[in-house]
Amino acid sequence: MPVFVHPQGLCESQSVGEGTRVWAFAHVLPGARIGRDCNICDHVFVENDVVLGDRVTVKCGVQLWDGLRVADDVFIGPNATFTNDPFPRSKQHRSPLGISIAIGASIGANATILPGISIGRGAMVGAGAVVTHSVPARAIVMGSPARIVGYVDVERPALPEATGAERRELPGGAALVPLGTHADLRGALAVAEVSKQIPFQPRRVFFVSEVPGREVRGEHAHRRCQQFLVSVHGSLSVIVDDARRRSEVLLDMPAAGLYLPAMVWSVQYRFSPDAALAVFASDPYDPADYIRDYEEFLRLAGAGSGRNRVRTADP
Repeated sequence: MPVFVHPQGLCESQSVGEGTRVWAFAHVLPGARIGRDCNICDHVFVENDVVLGDRVTVKCGVQLWDGLRVADDVFIGPNATFTNDPFPRSKQHRSPLGISIAIGASIGANATILPGISIGRGAMVGAGAVVTHSVPARAIVMGSPARIVGYVDVERPALPEATGAERRELPGGAALVPLGTHADLRGALAVAEVSKQIPFQPRRVFFVSEVPGREVRGEHAHRRCQQFLVSVHGSLSVIVDDARRRSEVLLDMPAAGLYLPAMVWSVQYRFSPDAALAVFASDPYDPADYIRDYEEFLRLAGAGSGRNRVRTADP
């Protein structure tokens, strides 16, 4: 299918993929590179050093400035604003500080993205959000400044409620594990036994507390290390992701623990002000054991997609 350019649109670029549509009053400069089956709506301006992947939708009233890199299957809502200079001055030109948007992400109407930001795979930026920090893969951000309020495409299994409750399997071999609990007038006691509830011999224990409620921890996987998480006080939410399925688990009682095997991506967020998290680890701390880049995790987990590229400016 050939490229369609509306009679009142102007497309000066020769690097536009088949099936792409450029609508009325849109202007695409000569250096821009646009993939296949894109939809460039009315009153969109695309500067020279801009690269769009395949099946990208750019709604009305958007300006795409130099340095922007957009992967496949991205949605950009009406009047979204991208910036590329943190300290703009009239007639003072600096090299653009680019923005990158990963495969499958969506930018809501009237959102503003500051220079140098990256938007992760499948992320969702809410309408009117002001994004001042990079957004992790699959995160939902809203507000000004934008904060993580959730994650897309997650299951939410119920927490085991009492002793004897069934273990609940989660993606990647992770599991919600009920612990032994005893309660009377003197208080409550929760017990975790190695090999029975904790399926490894812990070699390290650490504790997390006093986390500001809007902050996010974790955002990594381990190559070898296994972990067992227990909320000893307060509550927090944990994302468990095996690169194919995702679950969100609420830990709000010491009567259940969360087992995380190796090669499972985990994110901890929504900490209550009084949250205290105990983490039992199978191995001593080793920086080389951490996988901190989600795209690298997908590759190592064998779930990478051939459609996840961001086009470059080079031929």
